[in-house]
Amino acid sequence: MPMTITPADATLGAVVTGVDLAKLDDATWTSIHDAFLRYGVLVFPGQKLSEAEQGAFALRFGKTEKLFPQQTKPTLNFSNQKPDGSLAQPEDPQYQILKGNEGWHTDSTYMPLASKAAMLYALVIPPEGGETEFADMRAAWDALDPELQEKLEGLSAFHSLYYSQSRAGFTHGTDNIYGFHDKGAPFRPIVKTHPETGRKSIYTGRHAYGIPGMSAQASEALLDKLIDDACQPPRVYRHVWKVGDLVVWDNRCLLHRARPYDPKYPRVLRASRISGEPDTELAPTFADVRAADFIPSDSNESRVA
Repeated sequence: MPMTITPADATLGAVVTGVDLAKLDDATWTSIHDAFLRYGVLVFPGQKLSEAEQGAFALRFGKTEKLFPQQTKPTLNFSNQKPDGSLAQPEDPQYQILKGNEGWHTDSTYMPLASKAAMLYALVIPPEGGETEFADMRAAWDALDPELQEKLEGLSAFHSLYYSQSRAGFTHGTDNIYGFHDKGAPFRPIVKTHPETGRKSIYTGRHAYGIPGMSAQASEALLDKLIDDACQPPRVYRHVWKVGDLVVWDNRCLLHRARPYDPKYPRVLRASRISGEPDTELAPTFADVRAADFIPSDSNESRVA
């Protein structure tokens, strides 16, 4: 059957059926990429993908990020399950990072080179909860009054995973786990122009803090209000996972967050994260005083942000 693209009941998102991602020809890929730029997030239900097949699809979007020094494949699991099969507990960094990801964010803004896109493929899901929500920051920008748009055009903020995790109640030492690094806090404009579509969007999230010229309290209040106002219907799409779903989204114009679930159940999503192009996603970095107390990593590739 032919590929069908059905828009979601929101300003973003579409469900794509009639396509096997393991067997893409170039013409079908072009149609998928066009839809990706238009809708921001695409859902491909009922896929049956090996790690290699998912990796090949991810590489269509660009170079994949290496989240661990030991990582050799373009995929790894985002999971509350440890290598021995047991489930992460509240005292485990793995658990804490997954809980932090329940706040609205865009991937890798705390790294010098931010992410362009990301995808998740559902392997194991809990009986309820654990959905993923996406928010359209293009439509959020369009909804702002011109006076606030003009104000935001001149503002930038620092981004730090140490900062966002501390607000979620967790403290992490500097490690070679992706995100807890000593490279400094990237400094990014709050308004982003998409390098492929030319559309403007609000570019913030839970990792953003410290707008120069504002007190810490005023900066936090403004950034929190931007997120709270932006992430409202009809600008939000909630995806309820089924095993075999693959979801891919554009980190350059959307926010996303995981929803809570009972941690006595496993949740395993196979992830690929695509690096941004340096000419548009590379940011200057400045000292981050939270980066201290180096702790050697245990090389657990499920402990990812």
